[in-house]
Order: sequence, then structure tokens, then C-alpha cells
Amino acid sequence: MHSTPPPLTSHLESWDPQPVTDEDSLPAGPVAAMSTLLDLPQAAATTGDRLPPLWHWLYFLHWPAQRDLGADGHPQQGHFLPPLPHRRRMIAGGRCDITEPLRLGEPAERLTSLSSVTAKHGSTGELLFVTERRAFRQRGRTCLVEEQDIVYRSAPPTLGQREAVTAAVDGSTMPEPDGPWQLPLHPDPTLLFRFSALTANAHRIHYDAPYARNEEGYPGLVVHGPLLALLMLELVRRNAPARQVRTLRYRLRRPLFAGEHLVACGKPSDGHTELHIATHREPRHATAEVTFA
Repeated sequence: MHSTPPPLTSHLESWDPQPVTDEDSLPAGPVAAMSTLLDLPQAAATTGDRLPPLWHWLYFLHWPAQRDLGADGHPQQGHFLPPLPHRRRMIAGGRCDITEPLRLGEPAERLTSLSSVTAKHGSTGELLFVTERRAFRQRGRTCLVEEQDIVYRSAPPTLGQREAVTAAVDGSTMPEPDGPWQLPLHPDPTLLFRFSALTANAHRIHYDAPYARNEEGYPGLVVHGPLLALLMLELVRRNAPARQVRTLRYRLRRPLFAGEHLVACGKPSDGHTELHIATHREPRHATAEVTFA
């Protein structure tokens, strides 16, 4: 007989991470690097300019020692990482309120705290939803408040992650664009590797294809969820450069794989814009809604 595993919340009885404050000078280098990743003709912002929405993900990065990484590439321990056995992690979505954009090249402060922890049951078993809240300050004022929803599950390799996946990624079929704003992309392993480096993300599903297939059951390298969110917001930056984003909400729904053709689509209307990421097999891998000041 197989014993029923204890609920995930049982591992959290003594877990009570306190708020943490970090500082960053917001140098221009990461923005310039991200701009080359997107093949922009010039940097999206230079010193003194407004930081495009969500590009703060290029800053306040944490680089743990190599010995502190787990087999999946994620840190084994972390202040806001719940102490679950065989922990698997993915970003589900988030929200962002922007009172005023951060300015590139000016010192900034980030206060991170735990907003909520909720256990739910999904098709793969019990899931733990952890919401982190981050408040960004510059010149003594709170400029931006972000919440990010992160989903954790406990999935030891014996549950089937070691079974090789034979499904092939279709790299030839094009998606059907939907909306007046469109941004196509054909992500390859090099692009994913460079984005991992820019965001200090060592999760092996983004650059180690045998690991992604044999250990986590994917048909290929997984495109980063944050990259999909940034692509959707890139539609706004390119098509409505004079408008200031006031709020944004995004949801990451279905994984997308290296080699697939994707297109970011947007439908602007009075005061807000709806955005999504599509491939030939799924019209809504990721969705977002933006409102303007």
C-alpha cells in the first residue's frame, strides 16, 4: 500500500520569512543587453529615461554560489522558497501598479514580502500558491508595486519525470495573428540561454534539452514565462510609446517550447489594451491586460 503524502502546508509550520530590502543602482547595461536580445535598433532606454514596464526584472538579481544550486538549477534554499521536498516551481502570473516609472541610472530600493500562501488541488496533485509582494522606491517615493504568483508542487522523479518524451516540437507551422498589434518571434536555444543569463535564471528546463525531456517531461526547451510577459508589454512600448502604463495584469497559462513560432498580439481600446501570446496549437499561452494613466 502507498502511504498518502502529508499536505504541503505541513512543511510550512515554521516557515515565516520576514520582509527583505535590496538596493540596485539600475545601470544601463542590462537594458542595452535586453535590447540586443530583441533586435532593437538602439537601447530601449538610456540613463535618466523611464524603465519600460517589467524591465525591472533585469535588476535586483540574486546569484547564489554554484554549490547552493539543486539538481534542477534552482537554488536549494532561499528566503522566500517554501521548504517543500522535491520542490518544482513555475510562475503563474502577476500584477503591477505603476505610480511613476523607475528611472534608469538612479539608485532604487526594493522591499520584498510574503503576501499570501494558499494550497490548492490541481490535475497533477496538490499545489502551493505563493504570492510575493515587491515595492520599488526611488527618490524616497514608492514608484511601483508588484505581486507575483508562484506555484510550487512536490514531484519526486519516481512520479514519471524520468520517462523520456518523444513528441516533437513543430517548428514550421505558423500561428494565426489576432489583433492590430503583432510581434512575431521564433525563440531558439541561444535566445533562451541569453535571457536566462540576463535574469540570473539557472533553471535547466531553459537550456538543457535532455534534462527538460527526461527529468521534467517536456518535449523540448521551455520558453521563459517572464519572456512571454515582456513580449506582450513590448507591443505596448512599440505601438503606444507616449502612453504611460498605469496597471498591468498577466497570466501564464500553457508552456511554449524553443523552435515553435509564436506571435504576441494586442487589441487596443479606450483606456486599456488586451494582449496574448499564440502559437499554431494554442491561441492563449499567456494573456495580459494593460491600463494607461
